[in-house]
Amino acid sequence: MRFTFDHIVHFVEEPSKAIAIFKENGIHAVEGGKHLNYGTYNALSYFDLSYIEFLSTYDRDLLERTKHLKNSFFETVVRDRYKEGFSRVAIRTTDIEEAAHYFRKKGLTVNGPVPMNRKRPDGSVIEWKLLYIGDEDEGLELPFIIQWNESDEDRRNQLTEKKAIMPHPAGTTFSHVNFAVKDLKNTVEKWSNWLDLKAGKEFINEDLQARCQTIQLPGGNFVFCCPIGDGIVSEALKNQGEKPFQVNLSSDKNESAFELLGGIYTINEH
Repeated sequence: MRFTFDHIVHFVEEPSKAIAIFKENGIHAVEGGKHLNYGTYNALSYFDLSYIEFLSTYDRDLLERTKHLKNSFFETVVRDRYKEGFSRVAIRTTDIEEAAHYFRKKGLTVNGPVPMNRKRPDGSVIEWKLLYIGDEDEGLELPFIIQWNESDEDRRNQLTEKKAIMPHPAGTTFSHVNFAVKDLKNTVEKWSNWLDLKAGKEFINEDLQARCQTIQLPGGNFVFCCPIGDGIVSEALKNQGEKPFQVNLSSDKNESAFELLGGIYTINEH
C-alpha cells in the first residue's frame, strides 16, 4: 500500500480565531463547512493537498448522540472533552477497501469504510470515505485513513479555483508533525511496520529536550519524540498524553514560532 499525509485535526472552540491568527502569521486559511450529520464544522489551511483542519462543533448534543465507529476521531474529540489542541492525523489512500484488507492482515482492528460529506459555505458538497484502525496496546492513536472521491489532480484544481489553495504570504510549505511518545523505539517500529514506511536514525533535539526519530511520508513526515529532560515534550505528555503536539512548516522567508489554541506551530527556513 502507498500512503500520503493528508491532514492533521486541530480541535478549537472557534475556527474563525484560528483563521485570524494564521493570517497574522502570514498563513492562508479558509472556512471549510459543516459535517451535517455530526454537528461539527471546520476551517482549513492548505499546503498543496496537505492541510490543517481546525475542527469545532455547532451541536455537541448531535455529536454525542451519533453512533461513532471505534477509533474514530469524533470519538476522540468527545473523549477528550472538547479540549483545544491537536487530535489525530489522517493519511490518504486511493484504495480504501484494499487498505482495510492490508491493516487486518497486520493484526489491527479495522472499522469502516464509512461515507462522509461536508457542505461548503458556497453550498457545494464534497464527499469521501474514512477507515478507522486501532491497536489495543497502543497509547498513541493511529492515523485514520481517507479516500477522496476525486483524484488528487481534480481536487487540487477545484481547491485552487475556490481559492482554498493559495500561496501563503509567509511562503510556507508543510514539513512534519511532532508526536509526544513514551516509548520511542517501540512506537517507531510499530508505525513503520504498520504503514510500510522507512524510519530514519534516532537523533537528539536539544530545543525539545527529546530523543526523536522520523518516519518519512509523502506530503508530511511524522517525527516521534520521547523526553530526556524537562521541556516541551515532557509537558505535552503530562498535559495531554501521547498525541501530536507540534506542527512544523517551512519557509524561504523567515523563521517563527507561535502557540495557537492549544497547539504549537513553528516555521523554519528551508
